[in-house]
Amino acid sequence: MTRDEKQKLKESIEKEIEILSKEIASIQKALYPEKGQGPSDKVAHLNFKLDQSIHIQRYEEATKRLNRLKHAYLKIDTPQYGICQECEEPIPMERLKLMPESIYCVSCMEELGL
Repeated sequence: MTRDEKQKLKESIEKEIEILSKEIASIQKALYPEKGQGPSDKVAHLNFKLDQSIHIQRYEEATKRLNRLKHAYLKIDTPQYGICQECEEPIPMERLKLMPESIYCVSCMEELGL
């Protein structure tokens, strides 16, 4: 991987971290509305509960990805970045462009059932 490719991936990771951080903040606002802004009747309360479960799922997924991206950002300048943790072969650049937090190549990911 060239220095230029690493720099572009680093910038992509920074951008994704910023986007996810904003999304997580937005989800937290939806999960915990300010006092007096909660549902006013039974139907609204049921809808609120349903929305809450969706927000919780989105929050968990976004938080997990944010943590993986932060880990990738810390690791990007090391020789291990972009190397599959299973087969120890380079992860294709196209995969890293789409998912810079990838730690497995597609073949190993499928073999591991992930």
